[in-house]
Amino acid sequence: MINIDDVEAAAVRLDGIAVRTPLIESTELNEIAGGRVLVKPECWQRTGSFKIRGAYNLMSQLTPEQAARGVVAWSSGNHAQGVACAGRLLRIKTAIVMPEDAPLAKLENTRLLGGEVITYDRYTGDREAIAREIAAERGAELVPSYDHGHIIAGQGTVGLEIAEQAVELDITPEQVLICCGGGGLTAGSAVALRARVPGVRVHTVEPEEFDDTARSLERGRRVSVSRDARSICDALLAHTPGRMTFEINRELTEPGLTVSDDEVRNAMRFALRNFKLVVEPGGAVALAAVLSRKIETAGTTTVVVFSGGNVDADLFAAIQAESS
Repeated sequence: MINIDDVEAAAVRLDGIAVRTPLIESTELNEIAGGRVLVKPECWQRTGSFKIRGAYNLMSQLTPEQAARGVVAWSSGNHAQGVACAGRLLRIKTAIVMPEDAPLAKLENTRLLGGEVITYDRYTGDREAIAREIAAERGAELVPSYDHGHIIAGQGTVGLEIAEQAVELDITPEQVLICCGGGGLTAGSAVALRARVPGVRVHTVEPEEFDDTARSLERGRRVSVSRDARSICDALLAHTPGRMTFEINRELTEPGLTVSDDEVRNAMRFALRNFKLVVEPGGAVALAAVLSRKIETAGTTTVVVFSGGNVDADLFAAIQAESS
């Protein structure tokens, strides 16, 4: 378990590196919810998602000898960009194992940030095994996408900011909804929120077919989803919760929520129409849970996190062109 001190230390390292994204709201969303809903747009974050927080927090703590050997990571795209960006800022060579069918924008941006991209087939390959083999060959350090204390603490600065901004706005969030793939963002944020906002309820939100965390929380042990599972939420396609993240989420979070791909598409359209924000599918699941009434919001103050906005232009345009 990490604690609030770890998250606060990460916030110091990230000062001037990560954007302190605001809490914003929409009159229409509040009316639909029957309460107050505030959105934290990490799509405005450096590299377009929250992932720079964890990557930089870990990589900035490497020794000079470790940094000189470079790092290797595995990612569907957002962590890849976070690692590549942190590498550029810290002058550390980065290599990232990514699915060959990752959104083109994520592949291209990772390369533009200086990352070496190594592709694999997400349905037949084991990205972690590939990354570990490469790291061993090069003597490089691994930068996991979620299951590491420094990564979790860095992602937890999202929750820390929510707690601080709530005080500034003179509000008390009763529930916070956060997207969940491997569980790092939720775990770190839950540590900060539960330490700073007494009584707050933190919920994971996942795609219906990738509800491994929701099922694991219900059963009290880590379970996996089928290898045949599919979703448009490319950032949230973890088949099993992380070991560290699950232990934290099991202790600090409430029952998990799930949404369908159609509900995600509707949330992406709502975000553009009402917030003028481009949100990727995985980044829209928390909003989808509110809009589809997967949780009671009437008479409450709810915070939802838009975790990222890295979506291919063609897919985004197609979703926007669909009728709600």
